[in-house]
Amino acid sequence: MASTVSSVFGIERSLSGKAWRWRGGNMDLSDGNGSLDDLITQLLLSRGVARDDLDRHRTPTLRAFLPDPSHFRDMDTAAERIAQAVLTEETVAVYGDYDVDGATSAALLIRLLRMLGRPARYYIPDRLLEGYGPSGEALVRLGEEGASLVVTVDCGAMAHDALAQAHAAGVDVIVVDHHKCSAELPRAVALVNPNRLDESELGAEHGHLAAVGVAFLLAVAVVRTLRARDFFADRPEPDLIGLLDLVALGTVADVAQIRGLNRAFVAQGLKVMSRRANVGMAALIDASRLKRAPVCSDLGFALGPRINAGGRVGEATLGVRLLTTENPDEAAEIAQQLSALNEERRAIEAEVQSAAEAMLEGQHNRSVHVLAGRGWHPGVIGIVAGRIKEKTGKPVVVIALDEDSGKGSGRSIGGIDLGAAIIAARESGLLVAGGGHAMAAGLTVDAEKLGPLADWLDDRLGGAVARAMESGTMPLDLALAPGGLTPELVDALDGAGPFGMGWPSPRIAVGPVRLVRADLVGNDHVRLVASGNDGRSFKAIAFRAAESPLGQALLHGSRGRSLWLAGRPKIDDWGDRLQAELHLEDAAWAD
Repeated sequence: MASTVSSVFGIERSLSGKAWRWRGGNMDLSDGNGSLDDLITQLLLSRGVARDDLDRHRTPTLRAFLPDPSHFRDMDTAAERIAQAVLTEETVAVYGDYDVDGATSAALLIRLLRMLGRPARYYIPDRLLEGYGPSGEALVRLGEEGASLVVTVDCGAMAHDALAQAHAAGVDVIVVDHHKCSAELPRAVALVNPNRLDESELGAEHGHLAAVGVAFLLAVAVVRTLRARDFFADRPEPDLIGLLDLVALGTVADVAQIRGLNRAFVAQGLKVMSRRANVGMAALIDASRLKRAPVCSDLGFALGPRINAGGRVGEATLGVRLLTTENPDEAAEIAQQLSALNEERRAIEAEVQSAAEAMLEGQHNRSVHVLAGRGWHPGVIGIVAGRIKEKTGKPVVVIALDEDSGKGSGRSIGGIDLGAAIIAARESGLLVAGGGHAMAAGLTVDAEKLGPLADWLDDRLGGAVARAMESGTMPLDLALAPGGLTPELVDALDGAGPFGMGWPSPRIAVGPVRLVRADLVGNDHVRLVASGNDGRSFKAIAFRAAESPLGQALLHGSRGRSLWLAGRPKIDDWGDRLQAELHLEDAAWAD
């Protein structure tokens, strides 16, 4: 991504303590002059796209971004083994993780095998009783029940003991994963993972894929292998494009970086989702109370949390059941059940978050917050870690303790590879188990090693965290007068999407303005009405900001003063007329 070096309006310290910088070139249209004609070009360039590659990125398609799956290590071996299972009518089981990426990955392969005439069974471990990843006991049991081939998805890259047990029992296992790997790989027929340390150069370039993206590449390879064997001489080939709604959901919900191939997956997957061909996905959309076709943010904030709720506080298989069913009544019932579980999850999460935040008082000098408590529900600790990370700007690990050990989940900040640190901590003997990727990780730790683990993470990551926090910048793409904040502008900005992790949605500055109204809504949201010198006004809201320095300044210190407001422009479709509003992230004095 392009560096942010040019100052915005000379703002070196905003109300939240940040320096404002242009993400790319200066796009100051606040004086009413200028044109939006080259806005998409500017947004693409500022997100790291080379000028001679602009056309490919304007409309990301699979044709433009899909690599040859054979470039990935073990991909052809995995495809050959699955093709063999299809041709010889073997029983195949798909072993998935209990989160959205695991559910969508499992559903994708189950639907693929179903289209190839081979029904597949699935196994999703219980988060509380079995924990993350394949267990040897479960793999052996699947073999005893008739499965000669098990494909693990979104797990397995570090399951050395479990896969050794499966091999000893004569069960073939293919691993499809994206988590960090150690140099020594577990024993499997094939391990397809772009984050293998011995991955090819092209494969390693796709290390940002979610597991469901890797599963889609495997599906392409399987169909190609069967095509070479004339399997489709008397039957139709599977509609792989029709599986992209699953790929989009898993990719966004797993917070994978939305760049390169992932942008194509999400852009095309949203189109597939709008057709509502997958009855489970359609039921999920309806249960989320969406009255329009989903957009990228809906996958992360509406659809994904409902699938996750099954694995967090309910029945782990609900997500896969929903996304593979062909029965509309069953789909509607499961979707409603997941929505109810999501509400239950919210209440549990609030309790754990409150208890965890109370522990922050004694950790101001920590570079990495390690927060642990007894009785905390393991199903919500990842969400809580993410919330506290956003609040503190530091990596956070939240651990649910039982009698002698704890299950933990961590979330990181940009530039800090938490997954690699957790793997190193495990290799140093501080953890019973652990792994993950740069932005998220999971672990199991003995209770007596909590203190040493916290110290070790502080020592290893402290310098990098300090440098990341010192940067303290707020990247901006565009500045406007209030009259320029229109639905048409939001539509124009969306032309550079889809947006997500690694491909940030445009952030704009609007002003100068004076606040006509500032009040508290909900638990801790700050709602504003701002008016500019051009006589135009607009609404803005700062979520979960009431107790922050920014929120306090807006509520109590802004009377009569002129400000610049910065945030993400959104469409407010409440009411009869579409309006543009600002989801506020920062503000700075303009006088």
